[in-house]
Amino acid sequence: MTPLSHMDFSHPYFGAFFLLVFASVAFYAVTVLARVVSRKMARLDNEKLKLTIYECGPEVTKQPNKISAQFYLFALLFILFDVEIIFMFPWAVDFKILGWFGFTEMVLFIILLTIGFVYAWKKGALEWHSIK
Repeated sequence: MTPLSHMDFSHPYFGAFFLLVFASVAFYAVTVLARVVSRKMARLDNEKLKLTIYECGPEVTKQPNKISAQFYLFALLFILFDVEIIFMFPWAVDFKILGWFGFTEMVLFIILLTIGFVYAWKKGALEWHSIK
């Protein structure tokens, strides 16, 4: 008895499963190959080249990152509330079909959204702090 004798190759999803396995193996192989090749071909003395002047302009100096983490928090909150607001559009389209149940669900959703907004406001996440 061979190991593959119990498998049903005529199943309608066998092709999709085979493609998933093949794509996963191919992705892993290409990733490893690219990593090996890039490490063999990379120049290890390129830090001096990166810091040299290119054509014109001031001499390059390394500077610490001056982007405030507050920017990322503000952007994250914007995306979070923006995505939550998007859920209101399908509700508005099917408002008549959903009836009172849909209305109650949306009221609860808006209450939770408001609680999250007030919490972020009280914690100072919406205040913009200047870099000193």
